[in-house]
Amino acid sequence: MWDYSDKVKDYFFNPKNAGLLADANAVGEVGAIACGDALKLMLKVDPESDVITEARFQTFGCGSAIASSSALTEIVIGKTLDEALALTNQDIADFLGGLPPEKMHCSVMGYEALQAAVAHYRGETWEDDHEEGALVCKCFGVDEGMIERAVRANKLTTPEQVTFYTKAGGGCLTCFESIEEVLARVNADMAEQGVIAAGAAYRVGSIDPRSLKGKPRGAGPATKPAAAAPVSVPLSALAPRQSPLAGLVPPPASPAPLTAVQRIKLIDRAIEELRPFLQQDGGDCELVDVDGNTISVRLSGACVGCQMASVTISGVQQRLMEKLGLPLRVVPVK
Repeated sequence: MWDYSDKVKDYFFNPKNAGLLADANAVGEVGAIACGDALKLMLKVDPESDVITEARFQTFGCGSAIASSSALTEIVIGKTLDEALALTNQDIADFLGGLPPEKMHCSVMGYEALQAAVAHYRGETWEDDHEEGALVCKCFGVDEGMIERAVRANKLTTPEQVTFYTKAGGGCLTCFESIEEVLARVNADMAEQGVIAAGAAYRVGSIDPRSLKGKPRGAGPATKPAAAAPVSVPLSALAPRQSPLAGLVPPPASPAPLTAVQRIKLIDRAIEELRPFLQQDGGDCELVDVDGNTISVRLSGACVGCQMASVTISGVQQRLMEKLGLPLRVVPVK
């Protein structure tokens, strides 16, 4: 069980530099609320010295995402743009005293946002919309470029590590073969360059994807800091308000008419499919009752009292409506 450092807890419960930076001249936006994590990084850069004088952020995600975003702003203030670009996602994790493997994607998101912000300041285009390669993971919007960068920067050699660092494959296993192909190709190149040992390079077919079905993808044994007054930083500027659970469970192509019993079973199964994504951040959700088109659920753990609980409920409602093809109303009960 992962023991979060005091610094992670502090930067989660008391994030530094959160909010808008009105006169920012370097802005980087990565991720999407629909994929569960999103970050907007705003920097004020002195045009004469290229020194970052101020940095602020808005993020949507788990405690590790908030802590990583906050830590990034603290790290880059006072650095030149070139010095900032030399940072890696591991530097962000190290600054916080470490992150559990399954939360390393939070530090990667910070690294990508920094790259995007510097590119914006320099009038360049940061390719974050699948233009550097084919879209690999539809659940979390991860393309080949992001996977390759994460593999090279962190010397990843297994598909599970790719999920931990990018979330690719964390929603389902339909993209497993594509992840394998990118990982094997990049590892072969890294081995040829002497970056990793030839024996460590991943080879397609080394892992049976069925062995991964029994555990939540992208989750793990880590626990979240105590959930007293969880912090959420608003991020309305990034995307239309929608649930972080959107896109995790693909809806059926054309739902057939259901009996009452079938509908209850389908609702229960859909909620069970969503629970791992709440549990990995210390929360949970369970079905309590179905009364016509009104579905009662009980939130627990970190979801109780969270400022984003209403977004979670909206996400559950959206997913259930997609699964059943019917207008539904999801309400939380105690």
